[in-house]
Order: sequence, then structure tokens, then C-alpha cells
Amino acid sequence: MTRADVIFKENIQKILETGVFSEQARPKYKDGQTANSKYLTGVFAEYNLAEGDFPITTLRPIPIKSAIKELLWIYQDQSNSLDVLEEKYNVHYWKDWEVGNTRTIGQRYGAVVKKHDIMTKILKQLADNPWNRRNVISLWDYEAFEETEGLLPCAFQTMFDVRRVDGDIYLDATLVQRSNDMLVAHHINAMQYVALQMMIAKHFSWKVGKFFYFVNNLHIYDNQFSQAEELLNREASHCQPHLVLNVPDGTNFFDIGVEDFELVDYDPVKPQLRFDLAI
Repeated sequence: MTRADVIFKENIQKILETGVFSEQARPKYKDGQTANSKYLTGVFAEYNLAEGDFPITTLRPIPIKSAIKELLWIYQDQSNSLDVLEEKYNVHYWKDWEVGNTRTIGQRYGAVVKKHDIMTKILKQLADNPWNRRNVISLWDYEAFEETEGLLPCAFQTMFDVRRVDGDIYLDATLVQRSNDMLVAHHINAMQYVALQMMIAKHFSWKVGKFFYFVNNLHIYDNQFSQAEELLNREASHCQPHLVLNVPDGTNFFDIGVEDFELVDYDPVKPQLRFDLAI
């Protein structure tokens, strides 16, 4: 059992046993019913990537390629267009959050990255002074939220810091998430932002260090309790998965593609579980 599996089971158990139920919930299931959830607040995890930790469960398959494609859509394409996501990457699950008939998700995620030229600024700051303490990506933009409808960003803030250890520079990253669906999205989001961390580290020929993950509201929806029990009863795989970025050090951030990533030694428990998403 990996450390990620241990943390996953512990958090599921805590939510089921000590979590509280949501009130006045916004999300709906596709049948129109209110999507209530049981949740914890203020959940934190730390993974030392340099020592082989990786935040992905082996208790069910996680669609890593689709998740990385979504990340590239946000931070490389800097797009909110569903046409780009579906035609370039063949990823279709965001269509449930289309705003009207615009073929976009509104002024969210990639649109905010583009609006503020965030990646250019972050890369410049890290190049000019890697030890500055202001390397923050924030997708929480009230002005953008007022411009259009759309799902407010869940993974909304990322911070980067460097450490020099025995002559090597390590890039650490912290992901802050306002809300997270424990069974469906938790490891997808964590793994995505490790991929982002790896891309930036490669850009500067640095090593990947630690990944810190804070979720303010970690929840399980009320139509997922049986799946939660199934996951608790599963025996984790004996594999030790880790993500590899197969490009030379110094490769430009914007030249890295999904095909450059490889998830090594990943043999998750099957069958996959079905989840009805809350929209």
C-alpha cells in the first residue's frame, strides 16, 4: 500500500465517521436532485516526490492522461474553449459546465491565466530570482466571475518555492483547493499539479522536491457512500507508481506535451467504479 492509499483510506473513514452534511448545497445531480455531501474542513497532505512519494491511489484506476491534457489546456493553451479541449485533446467531461451555448466554461481557469499572462510572469520571476517568495498562481478573479457565469475554480491557488540541497535545486509546490470531491477528483487534481510542478522544474533544469496539498472542503457526495465502502474494503495494489517526464532538462515549458509523461509501475485495482457527477 502506498502512502497515498493510506491517506486516501484515512480521509474516507474520517468523512464517513466524523464528517458533517452540507446545507443549502449548490450542485445538482443530472436528474435534478440536490447533490448533498458529507465533508471535512482543512485537510492537508505532504508528499516528498524526491523520495518516491506520489499522490495517486492504487485502489481504483485514475485517468492520468486526460487529467494532464486538462492541465495543458489551462496553462499552455490558456483557454476556456470546449472546442480546444475536445478537438485537440479528445477530453469531453467539461461539457457539463458549458455556459449557455458559448462553447466555453466562461471566464474561468485558462481564460484567467491568459488574462493576467500568469505563466510568463511566473517563469520570469523564477528565472530572475528563484528564491523570491511571491511565485503564486491565483485563479480567483472576482472581476472575471462577474463577467460571465461558470463554475468557480476548485483548485485555485498554487505556490512555488525552491531549496538548494547539496548543490541541487529542488522545486516545491503547494496546491490550495477550496472544494474537492474525495472519490472522483482528489488524486486527479493532485497528480495534475505535480505534473505542472515537474514541467516548471524541467524548464529550469531543477529537481522536483515536495508537494503540499491543502483542501478546505473535502467531501463525499451522498450518492457515493457505497463506493466509499467498496474502496475501504479493497486491498491496495503492491505497485509503487511514480510519474516520469521524459524530456531533457531545460526543455521549454510550452514545448512539453502529454506524450512526454509516463506513469511507471501503476497497476491499480479493478474494476473501475462508477460515479454520477454533481454539476
